[in-house]
Amino acid sequence: MGLSMHERHAVVRELSSRFQQSRKKERSHILNDFVRLTGYTRSYAAFVLRNCGKKQLLMVAGRRVVFIPGYSRTPGRKRQRRGLYRTKAFLDSLQQFWALSDGLCGKRLTAFIREVLPLLEHQGTLTITDPTVREQLMHVSAATVDRLLVKTKRQAQLRGRSLTRPGSLLKHHIPIRTFTDWNEEIPGFCEADLVAHDGGAAFDDYCQTLTLTDIATGWTEVDAVKNKAQRHVFAALQELRTRLPFPLVGIDSDNGSEFVNHHLLRYCQEQKITFTRSRPYRKNDNCFVEQKNYSIVRRTVGYYRYDSDKQLHLLHTLYRCLRLYTNFFQPVMKLKEKVRRGSRVTRRYDQPKTPYHRVLDHARVPNQIKTSLHAQYRSIDLLALKRELDRLQLLLFRTAVQAGPPPRPSRQHHAPPAEHPWRTHFFTPADIVQHPASPPVDFVPTNPHTSSTDTQNHYE
Repeated sequence: MGLSMHERHAVVRELSSRFQQSRKKERSHILNDFVRLTGYTRSYAAFVLRNCGKKQLLMVAGRRVVFIPGYSRTPGRKRQRRGLYRTKAFLDSLQQFWALSDGLCGKRLTAFIREVLPLLEHQGTLTITDPTVREQLMHVSAATVDRLLVKTKRQAQLRGRSLTRPGSLLKHHIPIRTFTDWNEEIPGFCEADLVAHDGGAAFDDYCQTLTLTDIATGWTEVDAVKNKAQRHVFAALQELRTRLPFPLVGIDSDNGSEFVNHHLLRYCQEQKITFTRSRPYRKNDNCFVEQKNYSIVRRTVGYYRYDSDKQLHLLHTLYRCLRLYTNFFQPVMKLKEKVRRGSRVTRRYDQPKTPYHRVLDHARVPNQIKTSLHAQYRSIDLLALKRELDRLQLLLFRTAVQAGPPPRPSRQHHAPPAEHPWRTHFFTPADIVQHPASPPVDFVPTNPHTSSTDTQNHYE
C-alpha cells in the first residue's frame, strides 16, 4: 500500500533542501529513491523537489490552479466545487426525471435519462428549450446526481413478514436447485414467489401477488391472485407464461404448498419445464425474485391490506401497466463479481440496462421477438403510462384507507363440549362444570411497520 498524500508532502519537505543543494550525480540518486517511494513520474518529482514551498500557477483544462508543492490545502478548508449543476432549471429537470423514474439511484437514473430523454423528444411529449440543460442532463455523472438529490430523496424502509407455509411430502420429488443444475445465462429460467397483502393481520382471505423473474435478463411479470389457493396460483402462473417474450424453460420456487403440489409438478413434466425448489429457510436461494418483491411490488402497492374484489381488479389493472414500466424503462444492474478481502466485500456490477435492452442484446432470443418488442417499445407513451400508474395507485390506496382496520377473524377458538372424550379422559363432568373453558381470546392485529418477537421480519 502506497503513501498517503500527507506522507508524500512530508517526504517532499524533507528532501527538497538536500536536493536543491546537491550536485547533479547526487540529485540523480535522490530522485531515484524519491520516485520509487512516492510513485511520482520522474519529471513531476523533480518539479516538486525544486519548487517546494513556492507558490505555483498552472493552467489545467483552461482553469487557473494555484498550489504550493509540498503543502496540502489549509486544514478545515473544503474544496470548492464548480456550480455547473446548481442552476434552478437543471435541478428542476433532474427532480422531474427522478420522479418519472420512480426514485432510482444515481447510476440507474443517469442510464434512464440517456435512454428516455431522446425517446420523449422523438414522441413530441417533452421539449427542453435550453440546450445547456439538455447537455448537462445527458452527461451528468452518477455521483453528482446522488449529491444533488440528497435533500429530495425520502426513503421509508418498511419491513414485511414471511407467510410461507411448508408444502407436503411431495417436495421430496422436486429437486433442490444448485448452482450446477441451471444455465442461468439462457432466458427462460425464472424464479417465482408470492407477496402477501395482509396489512399485518394474517387471517381470512387476502390478495397475493405472484412474481416471476427471469434470471438472465431481469424481465419480471407480476399478477394478483385472490388467495394462496393452488388453483389461483396455477392459473396466474399460466397467464404470466403467456406474457413472457421468450419460452419458459425453468421454474424455481420456495417450499410453500402453493407451488409444491401435484398440479404444478404434473404441468411442468408435461410441458418439459424444469421445476426446482430452494433449500428450506434459505431466502437468498431466490435472491432475484426476492429483490423484485420489494423494488417492484412493495414500492408500488405498499403494505396495506387488500382483500376485496374491487381491490383485486385494481391490482390486475395496475400490474398490466406496471409490467410495461419496469421492463421497458427501469434500468437494472447485475452483479458481475464479489471479492472479499478480510472484512471488506467489494461488489462490481455491469452497466445499467433495462430488461428490454438485455433481451435485445441476448443472442438466444430470436430476431422476430426482438422486432416485436422494439415496435411495442416505440409505441409506449411514457408520460401517459406514468400518469396512469399514479392514478391507479391513488385509487388502490384510497380503497385501503376507506376500508379501515381489518375486522376480527371469522374463525373463533373452539372449546370441545363437556361430553367430548378428550375431556372425560382426564376430568369428570363435575370438574368441567366447576372449571368451565376460558372464553376465546380477542384478536389484536399487529402493526405491519413494527417488529414482532414471534416472527422474523424481512423484506418480502
